[in-house]
Amino acid sequence: MTGQYACPPAWTALTAAHARIAGALAAELVRSCGLGINEFEILLRLDHRRPDAGLRQGDLICAVPLSQPSLSRAVARLERRGWLTRSGAVDDRRGILVTITDDGRAVVRRAAPVHARTIRELLLDRLTPAEQDLLACALSRITES
Repeated sequence: MTGQYACPPAWTALTAAHARIAGALAAELVRSCGLGINEFEILLRLDHRRPDAGLRQGDLICAVPLSQPSLSRAVARLERRGWLTRSGAVDDRRGILVTITDDGRAVVRRAAPVHARTIRELLLDRLTPAEQDLLACALSRITES
C-alpha cells in the first residue's frame, strides 16, 4: 500500500523488533525463573522502592501495560507466591498498598540478569554505541512528549 496509509518502515521495524525481543524475553523469564514478563515488571517497580515503602496498586498501572482487572489478578498471584503483600493505604481506605517481600526481592535478583542478558543479546549487541545513543534519544523524545 502506498500513500497516506502506507506503513512507514520505521514503524514496521520498531513493532517487529519489539515483538521479537518481548517474546524472547517473556519465554526466557518463564523458563529461567517461572515468572511472566508483567510479573517481573511489577516486582521490578516495587524493588526500586525503599524496603519499607510500598506503591499504590493504581500507580502500577502506569508502569505495567495491563488493565486494572488484569493488574489486580497479577498482584494477587504474586501475593499467593509470597513475593509481595497487599494492605490498605493509610491515607485512603479504598487504596491498596503493594509491597515487595524479601522473597520477591530474591526473585528479582534471579530474573534481572536474565532480563539484562536477553536485552543485550537481542538488541544492544547488534547496535554500535552510537546507534544505541541514537535509538535512546529518538525513543525518549517520543515517550517524553
